[in-house]
Amino acid sequence: MEFAQRLERLRGNVFADMDAAKARAKARGKEIIDLSLGSSDLPAGDHVLKAIETSLYDPSTHGYALFQSTQPFREAVATWFEGKYGVSVNPETEVLTLIGCQEGTAHLPLALLDPGDLALLQDPSYPSHQGGIHLAGGEIYWLPTLAENQFLPVFEEIPPEVRERAKMMVLSYPHNPTTALAPLSFFEEAVQFCQDHSIALVHDFPYGDMVFSGAPPAPSVLQADRQKEASIEFFTFSKSYNMGGFRIAFAVGNQDLILGLRQVKAVVDFNQYRGILNGAIAALTGPQESIQNTVDTFEQRRNVFVNALNRIGWEVPKPNATMYLWAKLPDTWQGRAMEFGIKLVEATGVAVAPGSGFGKAGEGYVRMALVRDADKLEEAATKIAAFLQQSSS
Repeated sequence: MEFAQRLERLRGNVFADMDAAKARAKARGKEIIDLSLGSSDLPAGDHVLKAIETSLYDPSTHGYALFQSTQPFREAVATWFEGKYGVSVNPETEVLTLIGCQEGTAHLPLALLDPGDLALLQDPSYPSHQGGIHLAGGEIYWLPTLAENQFLPVFEEIPPEVRERAKMMVLSYPHNPTTALAPLSFFEEAVQFCQDHSIALVHDFPYGDMVFSGAPPAPSVLQADRQKEASIEFFTFSKSYNMGGFRIAFAVGNQDLILGLRQVKAVVDFNQYRGILNGAIAALTGPQESIQNTVDTFEQRRNVFVNALNRIGWEVPKPNATMYLWAKLPDTWQGRAMEFGIKLVEATGVAVAPGSGFGKAGEGYVRMALVRDADKLEEAATKIAAFLQQSSS
């Protein structure tokens, strides 16, 4: 059977490769301490679950949910957004329900790019960002996102011919995988750059609340583009509200970009079960203390795990945001991030995400998610120490 050529560019996936390695380790009896995925182990709020439970017994929620059915949710989003970021949005034209941020970043290129068109992506970046470009037949110009520049791309280094060809640029801060934060001044620069060159600015913003004590709040790109002339931003309930499995998110921004994404969605899917939308409304409008509790939990885990890794001789910086560590591999493993990840899980059951899976600039790093309790993170560090000792002998 012959398949479309576009599949060739989708065959490599860091999460799929590590999933296969985890399965092999589990089959050999290893207990898996899975730090490779950013899937929170914390529960959704009781008021959220109650709203969904109540909806289950309401037959009016059991049918298809077309765009108009999402109006209460979009109105809740608009109210929440203005209260949090001080930017007003129109729930009819500037808000769109999504089945996760990944759906939005993967589908939007189909609305913006024709085959051969150019997109600007960070290197490293979350894998679905490039997957959507490949599906649309677009080409990628990689923006180096490196430690020496505080993991911020340098727009002045983009060649003039690339600036003129580019149709979209995707940014994401707090950044996955590097954990970096970007100040509002950076977004002001990005907005101006995109306006000057007629480029759509796409901001993937799943970790907006996941900022630890002592660090400044993470700004929305729409605080730098209050008229929404060039920008669209993606939010998810997976991190702040621990609702990853519910697959609920939304886009806010430029009405033309929202409409284009909505047109793509219309031929791909309807929306979520309305009970999930009701749960999401409860999350936005109900008590918000759980967000700080979640952030505090991940900050405490960060401290435990970084200290444990430092004790075994692996110097890892403390991130200011997200739910990850971005750790530079020991010298003996430089250039072999995928090999390190596979051999580590097969030998110890500890699974991490090789940095090379996020782009060429990610080679030499691994990303470790803080999605297990402190005791398990301590155990993971002990097992990593044994693996490093054995592999160096």
